[in-house]
Amino acid sequence: MSVKSLRQTVQGLLPSLTPVRFVAEDGTAVSKPPAGYSEPSVEVLREAYRRMVLGRRFDTQATALTKQGRLAVYPSSRGQEACQVGAVLALRPDDWVFPTYRDSVALVTRGIDPVEVLTLLRGDWHCGYDPAATRVAPQCTPLATQVLHATGMAEAQRRKGEDGVAMALIGDGATSEGDFHEALNFAAVLRAPVVFFVQNNKYAISVPLARQTAAPALAYKGIGYGVRSEQVDGNDLVAVLAVLTDAVAHARAGHGPVLVEAHTYRMDAHTNADDATRYRDAEEVERWGAADPLSRLEAHLRARGALTDADTTAAREEAEALAADLRTRMNTDTTADPLELFDHVYAEPTPQLREQRAQLAAELAETALTQED
Repeated sequence: MSVKSLRQTVQGLLPSLTPVRFVAEDGTAVSKPPAGYSEPSVEVLREAYRRMVLGRRFDTQATALTKQGRLAVYPSSRGQEACQVGAVLALRPDDWVFPTYRDSVALVTRGIDPVEVLTLLRGDWHCGYDPAATRVAPQCTPLATQVLHATGMAEAQRRKGEDGVAMALIGDGATSEGDFHEALNFAAVLRAPVVFFVQNNKYAISVPLARQTAAPALAYKGIGYGVRSEQVDGNDLVAVLAVLTDAVAHARAGHGPVLVEAHTYRMDAHTNADDATRYRDAEEVERWGAADPLSRLEAHLRARGALTDADTTAAREEAEALAADLRTRMNTDTTADPLELFDHVYAEPTPQLREQRAQLAAELAETALTQED
């Protein structure tokens, strides 16, 4: 391949050297809209705004539940609503989502019962919803393992003659894992219909991006594998939805995988067990607060005459109702059957598991008799 052809190939794989943006931080439209992407309709943007309001209220309520002891842990995604909502709205209901532990707002946007979304984080079950019915894989705690699963599911759908797409949601830290690279290589060689959506929120727990990678941007990691890649302003819902819709269409049409890096920011700590003030300063958080995705979209829609006070009031009232319902249903103690520990391990339990189950059942029965005495 000539140098000229090589350069054209690289440019084709990463067309934008800077993140795609439609809306500035103050809500005004950028002077030169990005070429090659279609702006979502006003109706879609209004619905996205409503879902972002619901998502943020869900997030703050879940954070409060950890302080009340109702959740063991909750990784907030406040400030990343444009990514979470945009990812789901870019997909069809029959497409698959492979989320991380931080993508609870995406699951709520997908229509999963908020209580079922939080069941994992309450410690009741490994997954509180039906992955097959919702086409949402269990939220993944290990970094990047679900990226391989997404690739495998996408390839399986392709071989079955279906036109479904799988989207793997990951953070910046996951791009430093081996599973991420294996998945990109596998997907590129097989042209699997999968979208790798990287929410670069600048920290892998407490490790800043600059100490994770020397790459100019995470999107560059796709080039080495021959994966079409793109960067987007992750706090601009209009841009996120436009880029991801294009990426999903590209994969669905059989043109292979796409990697999209969203530049965003995690406003809260990694989890309630983390003290973010130990590794970042208040000025940095304040600076990103000015780029808030929710207020940006609201300002944009108001400027276009597509959002009124009545609309924002209705969205916030709906969000408060969601939070109240969540509080009520989470404010109960669950009853877990210890013997369920052995269910769903194998389709046919092994003799060893049957023996262990019998031992535990006997111990529980003996304990119950002792308590009665």
